[in-house]
Amino acid sequence: MTEFWLISAPGEKTCQQTWEKLHAATTKNNNLAITSKFNIPDLKVGTLDVLVGLSDELAKLDAFVEGVVKKVAQYMADVLEDSKDKVQENLLANGVDLVTYITRFQWDMAKYPIKQSLKNISEIIAKGVTQIDNDLKSRASAYNNLKGNLQNLERKNAGSLLTRSLAEIVKKDDFVLDSEYLVTLLVVVPKLNHNDWIKQYETLAEMVVPRSSNVLSEDQDSYLCNVTLFRKAVDDFRHKARENKFIVRDFQYNEEEMKADKEEMNRLSTDKKKQFGPLVRWLKVNFSEAFIAWIHVKALRVFVESVLRYGLPVNFQAMLLQPNKKTMKKLREVLYELYKHLDSSAAAIIDAPMDIPGLNLSQQEYYPYVYYKIDCNLLEFKFTLRTDFHPGPVTWRKREQDSTQ
Repeated sequence: MTEFWLISAPGEKTCQQTWEKLHAATTKNNNLAITSKFNIPDLKVGTLDVLVGLSDELAKLDAFVEGVVKKVAQYMADVLEDSKDKVQENLLANGVDLVTYITRFQWDMAKYPIKQSLKNISEIIAKGVTQIDNDLKSRASAYNNLKGNLQNLERKNAGSLLTRSLAEIVKKDDFVLDSEYLVTLLVVVPKLNHNDWIKQYETLAEMVVPRSSNVLSEDQDSYLCNVTLFRKAVDDFRHKARENKFIVRDFQYNEEEMKADKEEMNRLSTDKKKQFGPLVRWLKVNFSEAFIAWIHVKALRVFVESVLRYGLPVNFQAMLLQPNKKTMKKLREVLYELYKHLDSSAAAIIDAPMDIPGLNLSQQEYYPYVYYKIDCNLLEFKFTLRTDFHPGPVTWRKREQDSTQ
């Protein structure tokens, strides 16, 4: 999918001039990026101390919400196992594709009232996304258990004659049943040794019933044969058969058990089909909710960081860039020339990673303008369904990949 750069720069005489200057610089240089305004409403600023603390919390919230977005997306792909091509069409935000939602972003006043403080808005987002994360864990656990149990039963009916269940292969007529003295064994005979079996099976042990062996089934390498003998000769027969590369399978014909296994497989298959539709709908709805929340977190971060960097009164223009992958380095250079005057300490820094205390950039590059990346490549990583994030005091522990990079 797509990568966006969400940046902000202080308003010059007007914010419109800031936007026009960026737009002109990126379009006259061989269309380095598709640019658009990113509309952030007039949010409550609060005190400087609150903004500094909130900057830290929003960085952690950003990583957490992005992780939940990716987990929901990845689980959608896992659930749509036979319809991978339908994954993207189910990953929508507010009914539109992700690129459209981001480029036409409008603050959701109903979900996140701007009369609330920035901290309250961040807590509303954290609470909602945490609920999605918890629900995902419970729903995924239930569906995975059901799917796993069904796969275990299906696996028993697959594979070679040496390992697979034989219940679906044999019939009642293949056995001598309810005899006090006689028993029927099932033997896997390599095809290369089948002639040896025909010649030897009657003499592998005493009291083998003559001409009692038939081929019941076959796979690529082996035949499944039955043979009837006296019960007291079974151990000796097993031993001699193994010496001749004939494998006696442990199997007892029990119609009730076989019927129960078949009914269990049918029940699990039916339950899986019943759960599939509602689960996909839940994933679709809650992916949208989580993604919308994530972009609102990005908006909050831009607002807070812009106020901290550019000061009061609030006067900045947030802008969205969709860079051309082939000219990203050139775009960085153009942005640097536009905004290097904003921070002299950023001189000569274009792509050099820095760790600057208090700015929560981790291994991300530092630039003289406010910058956050929005990566819509949501299906590249597998996520375990767990999290260490809790609303209130934030204790999110990041994975090795920093999701804000």
